[in-house]
Amino acid sequence: MSETQVITVRYWAGAKHAAGTDLDEVASADPLTLTELRERAVALHPGTRLAEVLAVCSALVGDLPVGSADPGEVVVRPGETVEFLPPFAGG
Repeated sequence: MSETQVITVRYWAGAKHAAGTDLDEVASADPLTLTELRERAVALHPGTRLAEVLAVCSALVGDLPVGSADPGEVVVRPGETVEFLPPFAGG
């Protein structure tokens, strides 16, 4: 059995506003898919718009952008950091 660690979840801009915080720590002994991690993050903030906001966010796992990869196929390991970045206007 694996030792439980945390996945650090950072929220930026609108995601930070929707979550009411800029950071969550999700405990997990095993790797999660990005989809599973989003579901756990949303569960930490019931009654918010976080699910809607995260659905349109780009994500970084560590310093690597997820891009158009299927979130159900992106693996996040305990000890890693995931950042959710909403679309930004301007340039």
